[in-house]
Amino acid sequence: MLDYNLLIAVVLGVFILLLLILRFKIQAFIALLIASITVGVVAGMDPKEIINTMQQGMGGTLGFVALVVGLGAIFGAILEHSGGAEALAKFMLSKFGEKRASWALMLTGFFVAIPVFFDVAFIILIPIIYSLQRKTKKSLLLYAIPLLAGLAITHSFIPPTPGPVAVADILQADLGWVILFGFIVGIPTSILSGPVFAKYIAEKIYIEAPELDTTEVLETEYPAVKLIIAIIGIPIGLIVCNTVLNSALLPDGFLSDTMKNWISLLGNPFVALIIANLIAWYTLGIRRGVDKNKLLKIATNSMGPAGIIILLTGAGGVFKQMLVNTGAGEMLANYIANQGISVLFLGFLVAAIVRILQGSATVAMITAAGITAPLLIVGVYSDMYRALLVIAIASGASILSHVNDSGFWLVGKYLGLTEKETFKSWTVMTTILALVGISTVGLISLVL
Repeated sequence: MLDYNLLIAVVLGVFILLLLILRFKIQAFIALLIASITVGVVAGMDPKEIINTMQQGMGGTLGFVALVVGLGAIFGAILEHSGGAEALAKFMLSKFGEKRASWALMLTGFFVAIPVFFDVAFIILIPIIYSLQRKTKKSLLLYAIPLLAGLAITHSFIPPTPGPVAVADILQADLGWVILFGFIVGIPTSILSGPVFAKYIAEKIYIEAPELDTTEVLETEYPAVKLIIAIIGIPIGLIVCNTVLNSALLPDGFLSDTMKNWISLLGNPFVALIIANLIAWYTLGIRRGVDKNKLLKIATNSMGPAGIIILLTGAGGVFKQMLVNTGAGEMLANYIANQGISVLFLGFLVAAIVRILQGSATVAMITAAGITAPLLIVGVYSDMYRALLVIAIASGASILSHVNDSGFWLVGKYLGLTEKETFKSWTVMTTILALVGISTVGLISLVL
């Protein structure tokens, strides 16, 4: 049965959150905190309890997220400055050839965005798209859309990128399962929203690359591709190994307790990323003659964007904790359970609404996670189901990128598109991505 006082508290909290971000342009970190306080006050919480809940939510969330996002940011920055992304892209293109270049670019984006932020990876790889268009004289969108699809899917679905890490922590989902399902859902999603859609839209909109600047340095000594693949694969492999070897998939006694404990240590996201950072620092830095002070500067500068993500995630944790401690989350959980509404679909829907209204995929993911996390209190939800919920939310947070999303303008600017052309290409691609993503999640949930 609904407690209308608690329901009003939740609705008012979400309304104030969106009002502050959309109308008054208040930074999302502050807006989330104000919305959390509003929920507590309207729900009738004691003032001291509101403060304690805020501290509990912030501290409980950042203990995990701050470490993973911080380590992931340093790891990605070293890979970025080493030229590893370009090396991987050129390798993929050489293996696939120009005729299958769109597939090569999709795979490149898929793997490069694991350690490198979406916008950074796109800017790094855009010269390769320009070069292909100049050679083939085909529409730039034939190559850009698959790359963007690969980048967007991995950035939203697969840790250690910040979005899925933050949502997984708020939902208490195992990162290993999130990675596995991220890959499984990401494959059909990237194919349909990438090469398949690119072939269609490239016939409708013809875009040429900008004229070549001959003053640019065209040749760079790139690191070995096998090394880049190995470095990216190390943290993912360790985390997934830990999940599988410590799960119920293996029979009792398959591994000794001592072995499981060591695997748990090495496969913990913190330790896995520390190992990957040290390997990247040495093989892509010291071994290639990069000055230690320059490496230190690269690592330090990467902390800026990471700090924003960390604070946003912490504020999302506060919002979630407020819903839990007021009892609003449990009330909604019971009501939704009685109505037969899928938590997966609800997470997708909330993320999609917030994404369309205010633009930021990260804010949409964290808000949806904060609202759906308390719903998991009622009923028994497995690690696999929680991981699927992470992907469902990520799908919703990717939908319908338009003028209130910085990605819309970034893509339009670098591809030389008008706003109308950006809507027809980029916006449609993100919508296909979201719908295929949630459909695939739904199919998987039927067999779990």
